[in-house]
Amino acid sequence: MYAEERQEEILRVARAQGRVDVTALADDFRVTAETIRRDLTVLERAGVLRLIRDAGELDADGPLAAVLHVEGAEPIGPGLDELEVLHAAGLRSLGLTWSRPNIFATGVPFAFPGSPDQGPGLTDAGRALVRGCGELGVLVDCAHLNARGFWDVAELSDRPLVASHCNAHAVCPSPRNLTDEQLRAVGESGGVVGLNFHVGFLRPDGAEDPDTKVDVLVAHAEHIAEVAGIDALVLGTDLDGATMPNPLADVSRLPVLFDALRAGGFSEPDLEKVAWSNWRRLL
Repeated sequence: MYAEERQEEILRVARAQGRVDVTALADDFRVTAETIRRDLTVLERAGVLRLIRDAGELDADGPLAAVLHVEGAEPIGPGLDELEVLHAAGLRSLGLTWSRPNIFATGVPFAFPGSPDQGPGLTDAGRALVRGCGELGVLVDCAHLNARGFWDVAELSDRPLVASHCNAHAVCPSPRNLTDEQLRAVGESGGVVGLNFHVGFLRPDGAEDPDTKVDVLVAHAEHIAEVAGIDALVLGTDLDGATMPNPLADVSRLPVLFDALRAGGFSEPDLEKVAWSNWRRLL
């Protein structure tokens, strides 16, 4: 998609800004490809899991369904060749960043308290990546992305805005959470915000204390539903490595959250949307 000289210019600027370790690209792509083969393709062949490649497959009978997502676009080079290969392997969702800069965008740091408005917006390569994802039908995930990058995605894409695992900045002033302005934009676009269970993104004091009550998740859910709309609220648990509140230590305890939401005034149709139907509509 880029002329050779344009690629070199992007890489030169990226090196100067410290935004990428160019020599790591091959390793990042290799590790990603190996992970897809080991953790997804093998399970799919064994009939344990089915990888969703098309929306028409969402309601098919069979084993547990999964949508292939990569968090952080480091395995992709500025020419976007790797994006094409990963899409062919089943990639349907891509987070532009983790909480660090790369050649495409800038992720927010974890320092608390803080604003998501830290750092520059998308690079030229990042803008091309968003457009490339749109052409292929790959969801662009704004979780971990800074505010300027978020607004660049909103400007470039006509797809719904997605922040797969973020909370409300008004409740917990972590830079990983969305401001009310961002929440409104997600809701107006028909997108979704995934309620994140990590205590450091939940608690008003930002403490990573697992002795955290479920009530604080309800406060975030209420705020997101009020500002973005109930159709924007989904689950984005972050169960795979973050610090969970003790009452929600693993996926088997999700009914605890739904009981708390129900007690907080969420109706049964609301809970159905949060549990699955908002995500399904979006996909």
